[in-house]
Amino acid sequence: MKTLDGTVALVTGASSGIGEATALALAANGAKVAIAARRADRLADLAAKIHTAGGVAFAIEADITGAGRAHDVVEKTVAEFGRLDTLINNAGVMLLGPIRDADVGEWQRMIDLNLSALLHCSRAALPHLLAAAKTGPRNVADLVNISSTAGRVTRVGTGVYAATKFAVGAFSESLRQEVTKEHVRVSLVEPGRTVTELAEHNRPEILAQIRTGFAMDDPLQAEDIADAVLYVVTRPRHVAINEILVRPTEQVY
Repeated sequence: MKTLDGTVALVTGASSGIGEATALALAANGAKVAIAARRADRLADLAAKIHTAGGVAFAIEADITGAGRAHDVVEKTVAEFGRLDTLINNAGVMLLGPIRDADVGEWQRMIDLNLSALLHCSRAALPHLLAAAKTGPRNVADLVNISSTAGRVTRVGTGVYAATKFAVGAFSESLRQEVTKEHVRVSLVEPGRTVTELAEHNRPEILAQIRTGFAMDDPLQAEDIADAVLYVVTRPRHVAINEILVRPTEQVY
């Protein structure tokens, strides 16, 4: 008997990095996993990995920016599996640079995905999570928002990215207070420097600065954050892990 047997999880931004590692971890622990992202080929590969390992996966090719799109992803998950016990809001983008003379289109991309899509996915999922907490098999449901150390510490060049992550923290705590007595646990996981594709979307000159300024010998791996997420969602019903900050040992800020 696995801890998450009989439950259903939805992971956004599942085509690589933390999302992919988290989907694999949840499936290995018994959850049926809906995996959502824009890259259909990556999702197909991930679904195949899960199936080969004996798990169950349902791939949803989707851009979740926009209320209707987020709602559709949630509803497709429930239509496929009949319920939703766990939502992992992982999709995000990090576009760094100075605020002066910034490309405001980059700001909007971060606001749309890091914040607005997370809000809409959470709202769409809530009725299903509340129902799952009442009907078993574990009589508890989980909503986990993947944030960042940038949701705690602002540095030059991180202004709008940090603003979205600070906002995710505020939203998570308010929602936690709203639904915790109904056994829907809302948790915030804040990774430090982690080896993923997150930085690769930056302009070349910014990417060069990131590789220099954020360099360290032993950063976190995506599996380290997946392990933290798995810890959160496998606690007994009476235990809520509201916030986990995970930094590489070498990271100071």
